[in-house]
Amino acid sequence: MAIRITMGIQKGGCGKSTTTGVLAHLLARDGYKVLAVDLDSQGNLTELLSQTPANEFAERSVLEAMQEQDARPYIFSVDEKIDLLPANNFLATFQRWLYTGKTYLGDQVRFTGSPSLVLNNIMEQIDEDYDFVVMDTPPSLSEQTTNALCASDHVVVMYECSNWCYSAIPNFLDSVDVARDVSPNAVNIAGILRTMNDVRRNDAKAFNEIIEEDHPELVFETIITRKAPTGRLALYGFEENPEIKQALAQYEGFYKELIDRVQD
Repeated sequence: MAIRITMGIQKGGCGKSTTTGVLAHLLARDGYKVLAVDLDSQGNLTELLSQTPANEFAERSVLEAMQEQDARPYIFSVDEKIDLLPANNFLATFQRWLYTGKTYLGDQVRFTGSPSLVLNNIMEQIDEDYDFVVMDTPPSLSEQTTNALCASDHVVVMYECSNWCYSAIPNFLDSVDVARDVSPNAVNIAGILRTMNDVRRNDAKAFNEIIEEDHPELVFETIITRKAPTGRLALYGFEENPEIKQALAQYEGFYKELIDRVQD
């Protein structure tokens, strides 16, 4: 059965898509079969892994997979070890479809189960095909986020070291608690990853220390800093990237910590 991991926080600019893509790449490098699920209508994870504009996946994305309750026809093969359920702008219509049954194409496709378990239902169908499922979420509380949390075994809380992200942490932890009450899965918090750290700023250092004081049992020791090669992953991707070693180097520690926690 696949181990399902979601990257989340109810705030943008915290490195969710990049971290999800990097995690998929590192898992595949170590021989695991991985499914990456993009649940953000911006489609950044989709473009990072596929190196294809997200809107080219219109009518063949995670949205259609959830509406039809069948993931397999919509899985895009990135390479031998990584598959992708892509996203595009039309995923923004997910909530309207969920409560009215009307798709963005004008069809009526009703879902009769729990609105929070649409994604979990299709994940259960393909669990045995993968070692890991990694999920990217939108930068706000939404039905996509709730579905990702309810479909997860583990959640990595993304923490950009700033006041606004610090204030978002309690709300997101509450969201995980609510998902745990609804989900058939345990939905464990794997940890809080401090990311997008600017080593030149004293306030960033302070917020890194504050979150460690608040949640010493949850924070990962690894802190991801702002580095140009990592930022250019969106441009170069993972294949034929001359900076790939520099881009991924700082994630190695987080990766080892995470694997230890989710396989414990």
